Amino acid sequence: MLDLSYETPKPKIIAGAKHDWELVIGMEVHAQIASNAKLFSGASTEFGNEPNSNVAFVDAAMPGMLPVINEFCVEQAVRTGLGLKAEVNLWSAFDRKNYFYPDLPQGYQISQLYHPIVGEGEVIVDIEPGIARRVRIERVHLEQDAGKSIHDMDPNMSFVDLNRTGVALMEIVSRPDLRGPEEAAAYIAKMRQILRYLGTCDGNMQNGNLRADVNVSICMPGQYEKFVETDDFSHLGTRCEIKNMNSMRFIQAAIEVEARRQITIVEAGGKVDQETRLYDPEKGETRSLRSKEEAHDYRYFPDPDLLPLEIEQVWVDTIASNLPELPDEKKARFIKDFSLSEYDANVLTAELDAAGFFEVVANGRDGKLSANWVINELFGRLKKDGKDITQSPVAPDQLGGIIDLIARGDISGKIAKDLFEIVYTQGGDPSKIVEDRSMKQITDTDAIQAAVDKVISDNSDQVVKAKANPKLAGWFVGQVMKATGGKANPTVVKELVTNKLGL
Repeated sequence: MLDLSYETPKPKIIAGAKHDWELVIGMEVHAQIASNAKLFSGASTEFGNEPNSNVAFVDAAMPGMLPVINEFCVEQAVRTGLGLKAEVNLWSAFDRKNYFYPDLPQGYQISQLYHPIVGEGEVIVDIEPGIARRVRIERVHLEQDAGKSIHDMDPNMSFVDLNRTGVALMEIVSRPDLRGPEEAAAYIAKMRQILRYLGTCDGNMQNGNLRADVNVSICMPGQYEKFVETDDFSHLGTRCEIKNMNSMRFIQAAIEVEARRQITIVEAGGKVDQETRLYDPEKGETRSLRSKEEAHDYRYFPDPDLLPLEIEQVWVDTIASNLPELPDEKKARFIKDFSLSEYDANVLTAELDAAGFFEVVANGRDGKLSANWVINELFGRLKKDGKDITQSPVAPDQLGGIIDLIARGDISGKIAKDLFEIVYTQGGDPSKIVEDRSMKQITDTDAIQAAVDKVISDNSDQVVKAKANPKLAGWFVGQVMKATGGKANPTVVKELVTNKLGL
């Protein structure tokens, strides 16, 4: 694999009235496990069903109903840990987190505090080509989701939908290694990308299948380095947690707003309270939800209904041997095998389907030329039409066929764009379309020479100007291309025009 070396980005500086400040950000990502059944019951996880239709007796906390662990959800958590280059713990255990959830009937959440299934790992977050942030993962633990409270159906009552209750979540907790709003958004994008490559979470933020709690604090320049050296949080400011963020744009905006709120308080001589806050995008502010609880506030204790979870190393090794190629490895291979820039490789590997599409197109063809057509022509047109790569009217073999025609010199770049438009809107085999519509490029030197001679003889005034200013020779090239319907080989045209004018 190609080794990519990165420069660490500088932290974002926010100017206060009295001092400059730096941001320190940690993330708790809640990723819904891609599974047909819930973590402790066989109830469906299908999104969009009628309220309270995906509810088993265990989910409803009926007396005497005991949770039974879903082995596939455990496998998905292990797969995620391996994809994050993290330590997988062969022994883990579930705890009860006691807290009032109006939409969690049992009155507590089954989670993992003391013994999570996955330990320390890392994620490399690309900020821009050649610059990346290494973000340490502290832990990944399994837990059940709560339901949904609905407050806008009646002016006097709230309703509860238990369809999400008991759905399996992975909480992926990072160390406070992120140093700016853009980095935080890039981290979520990278985490989403990894999970989608692994197939452990669909990453649908709109449906709440991927959301994040964002911990924000401020510090004076240089204080973060002391924290890294000592792991002593006293070097950092008091953190506040912004809850349930499911938009990268809002995450960036919320961090900016919260940082400036904290700076204003501290510079006025006040003290930032550790609390949980909500971001209001309409007002552009964060507001207090409740004081931030610590672990002891939840009265955690081992869940008596669930035995400790013991898994075997051979099972973990089997999962590891079947992992797909992950984004960083795929990007490095694309750079090496197809001679791509890091930027192009990043674009092409952002989504697994797009990477697969490109690889079919580039197989046996010029990698850079293939990348240009996939990124600039296909992706550009799909974006304009509001489509993704899975909805592309142009198949990989069709786009590859267009590139083959260019490589053989059968069509020019301009003709290729016209051909692409025909294939995109009408379909068909590119070679047959070129043949049937007489779109083939003119390479016959004699035929092109005749067109050049006619254009020059018809424009004697321009000839005089071109001999005085050779840059005007391009005008003759354009006229010849126009006269031949864009079919003449532009390289041959330019050469013949230059020779004829004696330039």
